[in-house]
Amino acid sequence: MSEVKYWLGFNYVSGIGPAKVQALLGHFGSLDRAWQASDEQLREIGLDIRAIQSFNEIRRTFDLDRYVAQVESSGATVVTWESESYPDLLREIPASPPVLFLRGKFETVDRWAVAVVGTRRLTAYGRQVAHELVSGLVRSGVTIVSGLARGIDAVAHRTALEEGGRTIAVMASGIDKIYPPEHRDLAREIVNGRGVIMSDYPFGAEPESAHFPARNRLISGLSLGVLVVEAGEKSGALITARFALEQNREVFAVPGNIHSPVSLGTNRLIQQGGKLVMRVDDILEELNLRMVNEQAVAQVVLPETAEEAAIISQLSSHPIHVDDLQRLTGMPSSLVSSTLTVMELKGMVQQLGGMNYIRLREPGPSYDVAADDGSQTENYPLKD
Repeated sequence: MSEVKYWLGFNYVSGIGPAKVQALLGHFGSLDRAWQASDEQLREIGLDIRAIQSFNEIRRTFDLDRYVAQVESSGATVVTWESESYPDLLREIPASPPVLFLRGKFETVDRWAVAVVGTRRLTAYGRQVAHELVSGLVRSGVTIVSGLARGIDAVAHRTALEEGGRTIAVMASGIDKIYPPEHRDLAREIVNGRGVIMSDYPFGAEPESAHFPARNRLISGLSLGVLVVEAGEKSGALITARFALEQNREVFAVPGNIHSPVSLGTNRLIQQGGKLVMRVDDILEELNLRMVNEQAVAQVVLPETAEEAAIISQLSSHPIHVDDLQRLTGMPSSLVSSTLTVMELKGMVQQLGGMNYIRLREPGPSYDVAADDGSQTENYPLKD
């Protein structure tokens, strides 16, 4: 965690956002050197007096080492611009967040993600449609992104988990402040189910109203397109759709009853050019996700030894402790442990912590997709 210490420090400073972090890196070469900068040096790269005062206050009073230890002991992972695991799609957008806090981890397949958002006051129709569309997306290998909110968001996350798929929940608070509180169990299920809970806010940050629009920008940024299932005229889901357009993402909307308040926003989106969705193929075809699935190289890792076969037969999506595996297979504990290590390297199993293991979803495609001209697609460069 020491290598991200100063990334965490600058993330905590009010008034120093992505553009300023980029300027600091460009001028000083690294954030540890920038942390030692004088006021004059900070003024030279464009920091205003308020940002400099805030920075000096943090340097003087904030116990950065203690904060790093807190993050580390929580089990959270920190991903920065310099991390290989920083999401490619998010790296595309202007002013992408320099620091992300995660529970769980990003996977290659998360490049094929669709955001599903909508009203907190969903109807039976909205619940049914969200469930049907998310189920279809997940069965096609699509990762579901949403905001862990009540209503459509919760249906999207839960349906993805029920279908054995991946889901990413983007929070408007610190990752240690699950909001709404009644979704703590859902958040735990997401992490245990190979999903990700993510925030760009420091530990301890409360879910303030100003955080939600910024959170919505990341939801769209992590996705190839945004599907709005139900939304009123002033729904936050429409903010996500607007960000999607700014980020050159596709916007999809489900038509609804013209007399229903929670369909006014979605019907208006369609009227303004959003793509009408009546079936999951409308999304898959528009985003060329069917072509992605055809070009994906399926790498189904099969057991190569009797020991691997014995262990894999006892595993599922529900965690099982290594001691139980030893009992069920009748294998010596040392052999169980060494075999599990090899299987984890092959991508057959995953350890969730506490020596609990799950079987990874099969088949396990590796989405190494060629561009239209046959060349390999490249990572998008970081924008200012």
